[in-house]
Amino acid sequence: MSLPLPPQSSKPETKKSQSSKIVFNDHGQSEKRGENYQAKITPSSPQRLLKKRSALEDLTNMTFEVSHKTLYLAVKLVDHYLMKVICKRDKLQLLGSTAFLIAAKFEEPYPPCLDEFLYICDDMYQRDEMLAMEISILQTLKFDINIPTAYHFLRRYAMCIHASMKTLTLSRFICEMTLLEYDYIQERASKLAAGSFLLALYMQKLGHWAPTLEYYSGYKTSDIHPLVKQLNILLTLRSCNRFKTVLSKYSQEVFFEVTKIPPLDMLKLEEILNSC
Repeated sequence: MSLPLPPQSSKPETKKSQSSKIVFNDHGQSEKRGENYQAKITPSSPQRLLKKRSALEDLTNMTFEVSHKTLYLAVKLVDHYLMKVICKRDKLQLLGSTAFLIAAKFEEPYPPCLDEFLYICDDMYQRDEMLAMEISILQTLKFDINIPTAYHFLRRYAMCIHASMKTLTLSRFICEMTLLEYDYIQERASKLAAGSFLLALYMQKLGHWAPTLEYYSGYKTSDIHPLVKQLNILLTLRSCNRFKTVLSKYSQEVFFEVTKIPPLDMLKLEEILNSC
């Protein structure tokens, strides 16, 4: 059933892997934990040491053929765990890999097995260490791992707007860039997705769909304009980003080479936002 639209205002391959395609099918997600349960960080937080967040991207795109929703959930698990537990620097890779293992079990029909995770960690850890970390994560989070992620909201907004796959992919690229930045940890998943999608619309000169996005997201466009500006700056400075995995991935033809779409000039963006 189509949705009603409001009036517009003007190393090894896994045995379970079948192909290199990204899975775009998302199942419905309960928000039991709720978006108000946000990660909070401090200057002394161990998250400031977590440069290995980028390793989760590598797990997704270079080693295992899994869907993006697994990546988003793994990052959320790491962030929520570090809210409650101090993790030593030499255990961060173990934490990230184990969080990815849990996320894959939750999201993937055929998740990679434990031995495969140990292998890509260069056998730095033993099976009992990863199992112990898995228990620690699950117990710390009280087994409540159905955490809302921006990825699911992006798909929802695209369905409501009947957006093209290129527009959806561009919004995913923008949103995925934020996974490597601590400044976005405390953003609500739905708002981050709305900001990423709105910027993608503006970049493709599809701003006339903004009222529809506002209607279905529940956010006034004026309320997410500061976030849109911040995201545009992030794209503008992407050449300075040390983590190139996201840029490399989205430069491929299967992802419509959306990295070739330039960010908006800030003066042009200001003009667009002021006219809304």
